[in-house]
Amino acid sequence: MSDARSALPLAHIKVLDLTAHRAGPTAVRQLADWGAQVIKIEPPADSDVDAMGGKRHGFDFQNLHRNKRSLTLNLKSPEGHAIFMKLVKDADVVVENMRSDVKTRLKVDYENCAKVNPRIIYGSISGFGQSGPDATRPGVDQIAQGMGGLMSITGIPGQGPVRVGIPIADLTSGLLLAQAMILALYERERSGKGQWVHTSLIEAQIFMLDFQAARWLIAGEVPPQAGNDHPTGIPTGVFQTSDGHINIAASGDNLYERCCKALGVPELIDHPDYKTGGARSKNRKVLNGLLAERTKTNTSAHWIAALNKAGVPCGPINNIQQTFEEPQVKHLGIARKVRHKKLGEMRLVGQPINMSRFPQPEVLGPTPDLGEHTAEVLTSLGYGEADITALKAKGVV
Repeated sequence: MSDARSALPLAHIKVLDLTAHRAGPTAVRQLADWGAQVIKIEPPADSDVDAMGGKRHGFDFQNLHRNKRSLTLNLKSPEGHAIFMKLVKDADVVVENMRSDVKTRLKVDYENCAKVNPRIIYGSISGFGQSGPDATRPGVDQIAQGMGGLMSITGIPGQGPVRVGIPIADLTSGLLLAQAMILALYERERSGKGQWVHTSLIEAQIFMLDFQAARWLIAGEVPPQAGNDHPTGIPTGVFQTSDGHINIAASGDNLYERCCKALGVPELIDHPDYKTGGARSKNRKVLNGLLAERTKTNTSAHWIAALNKAGVPCGPINNIQQTFEEPQVKHLGIARKVRHKKLGEMRLVGQPINMSRFPQPEVLGPTPDLGEHTAEVLTSLGYGEADITALKAKGVV
């Protein structure tokens, strides 16, 4: 481990990664990026175990699985299972996102791992939870977006359900599981005991509904689609300019007054149809139209400068390339360098977390090739060269 990584907060934590697809790897990435020693356990290329993810040298796989070592292991074989359990004895964390019944069938579930290592923290993500009528159903992000209510509130009113443009249930469940595992590690310092922590795509998706869920739970309101308009903060939305579109967020009397002055329409401040928040909500469509007529008269850059000067939140609507070209984004340095021995130098999405005593290393560790560290890991467990050759011949590794 490099000096830069050995100084990171989780450098003393050993993780066994059984995850695939996106939700589980997102959780492991949080641990790996902050220094955890991660062994990614994958099926041998010629085994009958399902492949663990997408195209290995593709952008997605490379972004998800950096800062790990790769061990190939057929968990269905007795020898492969025995090797896994040897690793569990010395591990701190096991992470998986199999369907709830699969890990039990493979005997790599929490109960089996805890027998070998009572201090183990076992993290799980599933589509719909570890118990209940839907526990064994396969679940992916878009199913959770629909079942979890998000698609009913996304998009232009009347156009029908719309998925969010990122796998938000996958990503959120991964981040929440990472938080849960770190909480469990922290609690273990007091109790000395491990535990099973888990979440699901559907739980994470509902959690992310936040105030929209509270509208139903507390006020009995079923939120509709609101398009680019904020459901309750008015005027907040997308406004056309002479050369594109911008976002303006001017909810509340103070911001609304500043916005009207900056746009050169002070007469709208005290107009009875728009003077109060309730009036602006009732007459949202007309008000937005009046403001848009004004923003169309000049460029996006002009209005962003004018509104920022007035203290009104606003900004451009960038494509992804434009996002990474933003001066502030460049300053924050969230695009991080990595050098892969086959793919050369590339940039990946770095961590959004900043810590004063643990600055992020400038260079991330690359995603390993399949089985790149198999011999290294097995040697550390006491297997000799002849043993490793025999295991390879049997398709165990």
